[in-house]
Amino acid sequence: MIKIRKQAYTMRMFMEYTRDKDIRDDADVQRASGQWTPEQINELIVTVLTDGYIPPIFIGEDGNRQKWLIDGLQRSTSLKMYRYGNYRITSAVRNPLIRYRTKARDGGGNIVKDENGDIVWEEAEFDIQNRTYEELPDELKKQFDSFQMETVIFEECTMEKMSELIQIYNNHTPMNTTQKAFTYISNYARDIREILENRFFTDCSNYTEKEKTKGIMERVVLESVMCMFHLDKWKKQAKQMGIYLNENSSKEEFGRLNEYLHRLEKVITEDVRDIFNSKDSFIWLTLFDRFSRLSKEDSAFIAFLRAFKGGLRNRAVDGQLFDEVDKGKGTKDKAVVVAKIHILESLMREYLHIQHEDSKETDLLAFLRDTVKSDITQEDVELYEEVLEDLTLNVDNSSKLLDQKNRPSLMGIVAYSFVNDMDLDDWIVDYFERNKDTPYLRDQKENCLFMIRDLKKYLA
Repeated sequence: MIKIRKQAYTMRMFMEYTRDKDIRDDADVQRASGQWTPEQINELIVTVLTDGYIPPIFIGEDGNRQKWLIDGLQRSTSLKMYRYGNYRITSAVRNPLIRYRTKARDGGGNIVKDENGDIVWEEAEFDIQNRTYEELPDELKKQFDSFQMETVIFEECTMEKMSELIQIYNNHTPMNTTQKAFTYISNYARDIREILENRFFTDCSNYTEKEKTKGIMERVVLESVMCMFHLDKWKKQAKQMGIYLNENSSKEEFGRLNEYLHRLEKVITEDVRDIFNSKDSFIWLTLFDRFSRLSKEDSAFIAFLRAFKGGLRNRAVDGQLFDEVDKGKGTKDKAVVVAKIHILESLMREYLHIQHEDSKETDLLAFLRDTVKSDITQEDVELYEEVLEDLTLNVDNSSKLLDQKNRPSLMGIVAYSFVNDMDLDDWIVDYFERNKDTPYLRDQKENCLFMIRDLKKYLA
């Protein structure tokens, strides 16, 4: 039975021990160092500088009391690169501003004390991008050097036993790129998990079991929301997409996707389900978003999918065939994504006999479906018109908020009040009074969302 003991070292002591070979990193079966990417090294150093948690490092100790690294070689060598090797943290570091406390000093550089003789401390921050250890403020150097490194030491280990332990503690599967990207969208991770419970992903699409466990479904959701609502900011890499959506998306956007999946569950047939695969699902779901702005039954969308598979895909749009655009290596490049959506939307409009002048008649309906709820009907729109007329009887009718160009957003807030069972009578009078000299936002979707936020705050 191998005895185990725990021991903590300061970072400086641990670095010196590994540098001076008191703790060796060249056990017989140990893999070479240098396996980590700059991104991984950056995050490890940030963890130390912010006094975060690093899992214990495992050490084997032979009969001569020589210590050998069993698990932790990459962490150890990465930290030594920073401490002694002039490693510069790259500009890709996720959180480059490190906050710390420093002694307040006067203009002469002297430490400031209060009336009781106590040192005055103040908050400071330091941007670690492209900085080495030597360029850190003294306070952060101390933080690095005094960080507590926990170790677990296996006593009286033979080299054979150490080899066995190296096998055991390195026998794990790291996150793949897609799975790691999901960790960057913490604001909406729960919403995404709920979306993935939809029957769409099990009964109405063409995903393999392996794809479901490798994070592909999560990527499909990210791509779909990105393509539907933020195509102009399209990110090819899953990580960058997660970071962007975490800061710029909303629950309403993920909710809209959820609604679409529920609608598609009811109409997708076996002969078209293979279209919704891991490669192109986000393209088809974005097309359905655009289809939803038209006054058509959802079954018409499935009819188009059937026609597309049946030969419509061989019809060129602006001299381009869908399959020709789709066959290249860069199928996730923005230009390719935009071209594919343009081709499909053009073919869909042609198939459904929708001309541009026809679509103008449904602009308001499309706006409400796009901004508030995807299943709003033309009958609903007529009701909202009547309610808006009544609501605006009690407001200043000279207000610019009543401009015709601002009508879509006003209709949007009425639609939102119906969907969420809210009373606008008092709010709208108060809102007009507070914003009588404030011009509305020309972007009507943004203006509507602004009013929704104001309404929520007012009712709270």
